[in-house]
Amino acid sequence: MDSSPPEVAATATVPHEPVAPAVRALPPGLAAALVFVSSGAVLVLETASLRLVGPYVGVTLQVTSSVIGVALAAIAYGAWTGGWLADRRDPRRLLAPALVLAGICTALTLPIVRYAGEVLRGGAAVGILLLTALAIFLPAALLAAVTPLVVKLQLGDLRQTGQVVGRLSSIGTLGAITATLGTGFVLVAALPSTAIILGLAILLGASGLALAGYLHRQAGGTRPKPSRLTAAAAVLGLTGAALTAVAPTPCDVETAYHCASVEQDPDNSTGRLLVLNSAWHSYVDLADPGHLEFEYTKWIGAVADVMAPARTPLDALHLGGGGFTMPRYLTETRPGTRNEVYEIDGELVELGRRELDVRTGPELRARVGDARMLIGERPRHSADLVVGDAFGHLVVPWHLATREMAAEVHRVVRPGGVYAQNVIDYPPLRFIRAEVATVAAEFAHVALVAPPAALSGAQGANFVILASDQPLPLDPVRERLIASAGAPVTVLSGAALDDFVDDAMVLTDEYAPVDQLLATA
Repeated sequence: MDSSPPEVAATATVPHEPVAPAVRALPPGLAAALVFVSSGAVLVLETASLRLVGPYVGVTLQVTSSVIGVALAAIAYGAWTGGWLADRRDPRRLLAPALVLAGICTALTLPIVRYAGEVLRGGAAVGILLLTALAIFLPAALLAAVTPLVVKLQLGDLRQTGQVVGRLSSIGTLGAITATLGTGFVLVAALPSTAIILGLAILLGASGLALAGYLHRQAGGTRPKPSRLTAAAAVLGLTGAALTAVAPTPCDVETAYHCASVEQDPDNSTGRLLVLNSAWHSYVDLADPGHLEFEYTKWIGAVADVMAPARTPLDALHLGGGGFTMPRYLTETRPGTRNEVYEIDGELVELGRRELDVRTGPELRARVGDARMLIGERPRHSADLVVGDAFGHLVVPWHLATREMAAEVHRVVRPGGVYAQNVIDYPPLRFIRAEVATVAAEFAHVALVAPPAALSGAQGANFVILASDQPLPLDPVRERLIASAGAPVTVLSGAALDDFVDDAMVLTDEYAPVDQLLATA
């Protein structure tokens, strides 16, 4: 008799963890559309936000860098958070709220920036970073969370993970590229930033609501009762709309480059002040074209007054138009003067025609375009006077401040003609020293006109660089300045100017850190 135990006929059951039901993927077209729109919306917001903050903190390299940096930080944290949530919640329940909340936060950007901007005015680094963060971070982070949520839904087969992630990443990049080009070339030229921001907010909110309805129908549910979250979102959206309606706006006209306004001088009924991105740019007296209000314009006017016999017409080239103060002055004091103005902002020219009595014709020709490009078309030795007065906020655009640009001006100026360049700088005066050195690298004779307090490093101010291939009429200029200038002014030349410039660098197209030189220490 076999004493071994009988074989077990049944196999023991191995316990298993319960398997969570698979989350259904989105249709490929819908998934692609969500990634494309959300990624593109971040870039629309980034580009438009630069225009929103510009009137309060300027449009400098630091501001642009802050906008890009904050947007990238929002994308990084948003994508990280979206991926974390996708592993812990059903992504289908998170997608629509993310879009709706992004739309609400986008709408709130307008009143937040406009109220906070009044408090944070100026170019301080902390203020710039804070204002750009208020403008971009939260809506961009919510939008960046959409892509990982969609990716999680589409990863139903691990054998196609690379294909799914690569395709959606590519679609997101295409959305960002499309939005960048579309905003820069089309939207900004066609619409004010308020319309762009509100349009984007409506698009995101409507997309979120439509997606919520679609996903609810796909789940076979009935129409849900409004939740407290929905009610709170509605109240928040209405509050944002109300604040936008009453928020102060710094612009009379929003051009492709500037937030522009024209203000009346309270002490002169015919005086008009052109303000660009919160900076005083030009002053025009509608009744007296010969009136010069700002000190630096008086300095340039003094040079024009003594460089040729009185009332003698000149051929003048102006790099930057603004309020067209100097062309009007030259036409008034030297009838027959042929002024050619290079102004990059065509809408600013139209604003001048409407409100600043700018009249183009034989004596005033306004060409819309970049001065660096247009001056190359100007014939050699074709100008008696070149006035450099182009600014991006308070900064001379770097490509107009290099030795190569000075060489172009040198080519255009006639023998005995004068180049007068307006520059703004602040202590420790690194930029003006470098710019004088740069102009002096191309012109044989250079002088600098500035307030004594600015030259000593006690304050920031306008400086005017004078340059010519022949000795400058400095004594007559000094006499004219004493007679016309309302504040103390110094004219530096020769050894005194050399001591002021010291060993400052010459700026070139290869290396011209204008914004960094202008930054206060």
